[in-house]
Amino acid sequence: MDSDDILDQIFTDGSFFMIAGPCAVESEEQVVSAARHLSRKGVPILRGGAYKPRTSPEAFQGLGIEGLKLLAKAKEETGMLIVTEVMDLEHINIVSSYSDILQIGSRNCQNFPLLRAAGATGKPVLIKRGFGNTVEEFMHASSYVSKQKNDRIMLVERGIRTFETSMRFTLDVSSVPVLKERVRFPVIVDPSHPAGKARYVKPLALAGVAAGADGLMVEVHPSPQDALSDAEQQLTFQQFDDLQDSVNRLLTAMPRNSVSVPEKN
Repeated sequence: MDSDDILDQIFTDGSFFMIAGPCAVESEEQVVSAARHLSRKGVPILRGGAYKPRTSPEAFQGLGIEGLKLLAKAKEETGMLIVTEVMDLEHINIVSSYSDILQIGSRNCQNFPLLRAAGATGKPVLIKRGFGNTVEEFMHASSYVSKQKNDRIMLVERGIRTFETSMRFTLDVSSVPVLKERVRFPVIVDPSHPAGKARYVKPLALAGVAAGADGLMVEVHPSPQDALSDAEQQLTFQQFDDLQDSVNRLLTAMPRNSVSVPEKN
């Protein structure tokens, strides 16, 4: 199955799909080992940040172009598609040359020039809901991409900031059926960011699937305790496998088709 086949299943057939991988690309061993494991589990899309928007300027900012090259190595070995974040107009050409899908992160959900430019590339665009945005504002963000004659858009519910502090963010599960009723794009749930801790990722993921999400976007790291960002919320390989097994059991009750990438020999 090639890239076009995978994207056709996502955007045409409406099949359920998984996006997984580390928060940030840290080394060749880290990202390639994650890709190998996830591809063996049939995950079609690898996530990994080459450029990282961080609250503190002292925090790890990503490997930049070197990170993009490492993602390309992981793709070459496994056949997985790549999604990575583009943070500003300066980077859009270089990121587009390596990534199959352009990610617009939560902080840039209302960066309208960036949304327009991402849409104009013709690449699929994955938009994460801003943590202070209403569903209506989120939908308007997608219109900046679709007005560039690009309807290959994925919308990601990743939690919003509320008065509740028991988790990192509040996962707005109710946005899933609302968005699915009002837009024609795949609606994905990212359980990692609202969870903030690995032990909460699975229940939030299952809630999203049960609400009708078209996919999940999960952070997975070969050694989360050593991660340079989001260490507490990234799953180990074993934790991801357990999550995937539970998701598959839930999907059989729904029922839906799933997108997967065949393992390379």
